[in-house]
Amino acid sequence: MRKKEFDVLVVGELNIDIILNEIDSFPEIGKEKLANKMDITLGSSSAIFASNLSSLGVKVAFLGKIGKDQNGDFVIDSLKDKGVDTSMIIRSQEYNTGATIVLSFLEDRANVTYPGAMDHLLLDDIKTENLESARHLHFSSYFMQPGIKPGIQALFRKAKSAGLSTSMDPQWDPAEKWDLDYKSILPMVDVFLPNEVELNNITGTTNIEDAFQAIQDYCNIVVVKSGNNGSTLFDKGRTFHADPFLNTSVVDAIGAGDSFNAGFIAKFIKSKPFTECQRYGNLMGAISTTKAGGTTAFSDLESVMDIARTKFNFKEGS
Repeated sequence: MRKKEFDVLVVGELNIDIILNEIDSFPEIGKEKLANKMDITLGSSSAIFASNLSSLGVKVAFLGKIGKDQNGDFVIDSLKDKGVDTSMIIRSQEYNTGATIVLSFLEDRANVTYPGAMDHLLLDDIKTENLESARHLHFSSYFMQPGIKPGIQALFRKAKSAGLSTSMDPQWDPAEKWDLDYKSILPMVDVFLPNEVELNNITGTTNIEDAFQAIQDYCNIVVVKSGNNGSTLFDKGRTFHADPFLNTSVVDAIGAGDSFNAGFIAKFIKSKPFTECQRYGNLMGAISTTKAGGTTAFSDLESVMDIARTKFNFKEGS
């Protein structure tokens, strides 16, 4: 067994986000609307999670696929700037780096994504030695990665065989089929991190209580994100609700769920109590909304905790 070089290995999609804010009104066919602000940032659930987790002092590596193009360079540079190891990222000559156009409306958004190379990450691209280099595996955006989707059970099985703990955020299904075989996948996932709408769609239910009932025989820890209503954790039949840290001046909510994941996993890999992990997740989700894009509020741990103290009156250990 090789030495564990990294705390967390993130396997997932990579793209850039072109974010339009302060939009006159929602777009209509045949009409043109104006946005008063534009930002180009690191995109994708997996990359935002990895970047912000690294900013919290966790040693993170990323495995994904991008093009050999200018947007791919931007992705690599952005991850490196946040201390994420990019040596496992595959650069493709055949496919371009993906991009998402984000129409941001305060605490909600509408996205259009060109997947590009992210569609073509395969199970065969993930070697045993990659998994053995880390203590924890995080996988995100199941429905956005058709190349790896058929091999997801095998990926988690390999990770558990290599001694890793695991987490997964399913994210939105653009096809809205919600064909996640949770009965076979969730037993190998230590922490499942959907939001409320995603969990209800995956389980075919209309509320969290019924969703927990549907998956309770197959899951380990489930943490459901509910935006400014906080989060709910389900563990062996017990539920724990954690109130949110409310931001009264939201810039946008892009990456807030991924930032929650980063906060939760940062504490989880240190074997902290689940309720502490959950509260820290809520805090990081709120901090994400203080600046545009999913990563700009996370420069380093000291500055993140300064926002936590001054904006949200957070005290370590409280």
